[in-house]
Amino acid sequence: MLKAIELSKTYKSGGDEYCALSGVTVGIAEDDCLAIVGKSGSGKSTLMHLLACLDSPSSGKITFNGEDITTFSQTRLNRFRNETFGFIFQQFFLNGRDSVLENVILPLKIRGLSASARREKGMEYLRAVGLEDKARKPAKDLSGGEKQRVCIARALSGEPKLIFADEPTGNLDSVTGAMVEDTLFRLNREHGIAVVIVTHDDELARKCKRMIELKDGEIIAER
Repeated sequence: MLKAIELSKTYKSGGDEYCALSGVTVGIAEDDCLAIVGKSGSGKSTLMHLLACLDSPSSGKITFNGEDITTFSQTRLNRFRNETFGFIFQQFFLNGRDSVLENVILPLKIRGLSASARREKGMEYLRAVGLEDKARKPAKDLSGGEKQRVCIARALSGEPKLIFADEPTGNLDSVTGAMVEDTLFRLNREHGIAVVIVTHDDELARKCKRMIELKDGEIIAER
């Protein structure tokens, strides 16, 4: 479904250059569950940002169902990303003053769905993560685990084909983290949504169907 081919990324600062990623090739199938692991500075977050179209590669290309998405205009790329991917981040990125439901339906508002359609879908996915009773509560009043489940509901609201999760349990205690993990794996297993997880957690990585390990911007191990 999604494939990176000879992907490289170089950052420039003043007169210096830093190669964050070098010649990485990796594919993600429709029902895949892939962990990207490596030490800090290994290039794993850079790879995720490139795969998720949040940044542009210095060289190489990324295809989706055979189409080169690195050639898309910015407008088309923004629309493609909104309609195809869901995102879950360690820092949540919720608007604390808005209600839980308002946070969940934000991608649908960007997509232009009517208010009634947004609410219907938003409540559907809050039920999926067990938070329908929190719909009107301000997001700032939730626990860390509840906030991450709201992020999962928000990612699901756009009915994505692939969810990118960047250290999704990094700010959670072990019990709450296990609940979030179980939710992600259930979505992958029961709904066929592909999941890409960037993590430092070896135990979480081992639960995924596949794993790639990066070091100095290159893949050094796969399983």
